[in-house]
Amino acid sequence: MRSLSLLHGLIALAALCCVSAAQAEDGYDLWLRYHPVEKQRLGPYRAAAEILVTAGTSPTALAARDELERGLSGLLGRKEPIGETIRRDGTVLLGTPANSRTIAGLRLPLDKVGDEGYVIRSVTAKGRKVIVIAANSDIGTLYGAFRFLRHIQTRKPLDKLDIISAPKVKYRLLDHWDNLDRTIERGYAGFSIFNWWELPEYVKPRYADLARADASIGINGAVLNNVAASALILTPRYLKKVAAIAGAFRPYGVRVYLSARFSAPIEIGGLKTADPLDPAVRAWWK
Repeated sequence: MRSLSLLHGLIALAALCCVSAAQAEDGYDLWLRYHPVEKQRLGPYRAAAEILVTAGTSPTALAARDELERGLSGLLGRKEPIGETIRRDGTVLLGTPANSRTIAGLRLPLDKVGDEGYVIRSVTAKGRKVIVIAANSDIGTLYGAFRFLRHIQTRKPLDKLDIISAPKVKYRLLDHWDNLDRTIERGYAGFSIFNWWELPEYVKPRYADLARADASIGINGAVLNNVAASALILTPRYLKKVAAIAGAFRPYGVRVYLSARFSAPIEIGGLKTADPLDPAVRAWWK
């Protein structure tokens, strides 16, 4: 009887542990959970990524560097040192030919990836084993950083890397059906993330988090408002708010778009018609 009670107690304890784990995971990190690699698999990953050498100082280049730091720290269970040059095996080199002489001299097939693509390749540079994440632009290096981290997340080997990737579609947009009062047309998960009452004075960190998640899957644009939303978003007062969101999105290469209400020339422009063939209407839109 005593053994049975002990067994029941252990089962209850295990159930509580499962509940605690579920409560700790709130889903906010989406697929960007950089949980540690299992100990039995950790060695080769640590050996391949012992130090980061990054180039570029733009907000996007820094976002790419920060993502690699965050990701490798979580996945490998240690803070990766940042170096200025290649001095040992296990270097991860991130940059573009414009900001890295080493990358410029590697003769990588960057002519195949355009403005937003990237190359991830295992190379020998300065006599050392290096993983290079290269692109023609800083946003390309950010996309490459996400791809490299996903490679580790999915437990793929880091030796003999030769990844060449370029987007097939130029405009990759996320379309929000959000209204200025924060309701969402056909939305069933709460209010809009965009709090227009607080903007532009207070820009929530969540806006940058949203842009980061977008960039991680290659999204490069967001329409902030519903197709039938209020024309007020086109007024100077609201355009300042839009600009604040655009500023939070910009380091992640996410451009902001607005849905323009057809009747805006009447509602906020003081015109008697919204007919696009009317010269006054065309002048107003310009």
